[in-house]
Amino acid sequence: MHEITFDKLAIEFLSKLPLEIKERIYNKITLAKSNPHHLFERLKERECYKLRIGDYRVIADIDKNKIEIRIIGHRKKRLWA
Repeated sequence: MHEITFDKLAIEFLSKLPLEIKERIYNKITLAKSNPHHLFERLKERECYKLRIGDYRVIADIDKNKIEIRIIGHRKKRLWA
């Protein structure tokens, strides 16, 4: 099982969403605890991974025992520079 941690920016974004959407995102992320590579897809030319949840995208770093959620945002917006 992987440990899940959330970056400050991810928590701030989640706090602004309606409860229904927050729960959907959180539940999908917790499903990835046992096998993150099954749900997360590696980004091209980057060291991080993405997970699509409806209209939202989660960007994370995945190590041996840890999933670090970096950014959560709407799919239409570019989430990184």
